[in-house]
Amino acid sequence: MKKKFSIDEVRKYLKKQIFIINQKKNPKKENNLGSIPRTFLASLTIISFFFIIPIIVEFSKNTSFISADFENSSKNDLKKLLEKKDIESDKVKNPKFLFEDILILDEQPTNSIRLSAATIEELFKSTNYSLQDVRKNKLVKPISLSLLPSEIIKIENTKKRKNLFIQIILPLIIQENNNIRLDRKKLFSILNKSMNTKAEKVWLNSRFKQYGIANKDLSSLKIRMDEVPVSMAIAQAAKETGWGTSRFAQEGNALFGQWTWSGEGIKPSEADDNSTHKVMKFKVLQASVRAYQRNLNTHSSYKDFRSTRAELRDKGKKLDSMILTKHLDKYAETGKQYVKVLQQIIKQNDLTDFDDAKLLPSSINLESLI
Repeated sequence: MKKKFSIDEVRKYLKKQIFIINQKKNPKKENNLGSIPRTFLASLTIISFFFIIPIIVEFSKNTSFISADFENSSKNDLKKLLEKKDIESDKVKNPKFLFEDILILDEQPTNSIRLSAATIEELFKSTNYSLQDVRKNKLVKPISLSLLPSEIIKIENTKKRKNLFIQIILPLIIQENNNIRLDRKKLFSILNKSMNTKAEKVWLNSRFKQYGIANKDLSSLKIRMDEVPVSMAIAQAAKETGWGTSRFAQEGNALFGQWTWSGEGIKPSEADDNSTHKVMKFKVLQASVRAYQRNLNTHSSYKDFRSTRAELRDKGKKLDSMILTKHLDKYAETGKQYVKVLQQIIKQNDLTDFDDAKLLPSSINLESLI
């Protein structure tokens, strides 16, 4: 049955419908009135977008560190290294850059006076610098000598001769490790930033040259730019110079017997006439230490040494000279026998006592390393 409506109900219904129709018409009218400004704003936004995008892209190329200049794949590459894959295949294209800073160091004006053994011993005594204290307190006086005393050959007491030799070269070795440590600290600071300054990029380029990394791979730089255990360096210097008594050490400050086929050097007396190699000579002992570390950190013969060192770093372990010396069999013609001699020198003379020794600061920068 259909429902009947009264006249009043019909009137109310019609009024309501008219109100609804009016409500729908008013917004439509307002939309029509505002369509022109909205169209203008939309057009302006689109034009601005296409104008600004090229500027942003160009800015990113110039300021972003992760660019074509530097391949920041260090985490993946380090993982490959630990999986025993070859990631350090980059060959040195410009070997001259490897020793450029060393040559500059060697050419710096110095008051190189060859002090006598007695004078050096008195100097160490007056400054309270003794190996016994170093073994106990792990602090080394920042005494830098440029030349070995010629009288060291005449010291008959073996222990006394060894101690004097260690006292002379210990600050030099730690100093070079400190230089590398400061460089690594700066490298990690750069790696933790998304963008870097022009000065930082220039610094990186110089380090890529120093460590022979032509493809500018950051993982290779982290692997190569690292310290050499103090005990290992002392042992090699002792072996190569006979604890400072060899002709190469006395005449050319050559602490590590590095060979050269060009430039100045000392020809070994046992070398035949057809041999062209010489032992590198330096004006100061510090240059010899730096050249030695650079050699271990860049030459292809010591790739396994660097890989093992990187593994120790990755596991948070200290740089163990007894482990790392196993990879120095290519340093001398005697191979594995050379490694045994080095390890014997380290053990017999308790050289690992010096691995965690710190150089007393001679500058503000070095204070952070103590």
